[in-house]
Amino acid sequence: MALHWALEALCLLPLLNPQNPVCANLVAMPITSATLDWLSRRWFFMASAFRNPEYKQEAHKIQAEFFTFESNTKEDTVLVQEHLTIGDQCLQNSTVLTVQRANGTLTKLVGSQAHVAHVLLLRDPRSFVLAFALDDKRNHGLCFYTDKPEPTPEQLEEFYQAVQCVGLTKSEILHVNWQKNKCELEKPREQKTQGMEAA
Repeated sequence: MALHWALEALCLLPLLNPQNPVCANLVAMPITSATLDWLSRRWFFMASAFRNPEYKQEAHKIQAEFFTFESNTKEDTVLVQEHLTIGDQCLQNSTVLTVQRANGTLTKLVGSQAHVAHVLLLRDPRSFVLAFALDDKRNHGLCFYTDKPEPTPEQLEEFYQAVQCVGLTKSEILHVNWQKNKCELEKPREQKTQGMEAA
C-alpha cells in the first residue's frame, strides 16, 4: 500500500503546499484502473468545507448521504447512485462522472457547467477526499467520505488536517448527521481493499 502511494503522488502535489507538514497525510494522484476498482463501492458523505457559495448552500441542505460508485474502466466513466436525506425526505439520484486519469479528476456536467474534483487519498484506505478549485482560495473546498456511516476519530483527524492543508479552517466544516438518514440502507456488496496495492 505504501509503495502505491509513493509511486502515484506525483502531479498534484504543488496544489497541496508540500511545505506544510500536515499535507503529508494527503496523496494527490493520477487515477489508474486500480484506483477506479477501489472506488467502486458504497461511500458515506461525512463532512465538507466550502468557500464557493453555491456549493456551501447545497451542503447545508444535506442531512445525510450515501452513494455507490460503479466504474467503467474502458470508457473512463463512473456511475454514481446517490441516496440523500434532505428536509427529512429520501431523494435518489444517479449521474455519470467522467474520469480524467492523468490529472486525477472526476467531472460532473450539469447543463453546460462542469464541476471538477480532484481525488485525494488519506492514509486510511477506507476514506478519501474530493477537492474542488484548489487553485482558487475564494472558491475552493473539500468533501470527506468514509466506507462506514460513522467516521473514526482518526479519520476525522485526517480530514481536519486536510482542511488545514488547503487553507480552510475547522470553523468552515459542515458535518452531516447519520441519525437523520431516511433512505433504506441495503446490504453492501463485498468491499474492495486490496485493489489499490496492485497498481
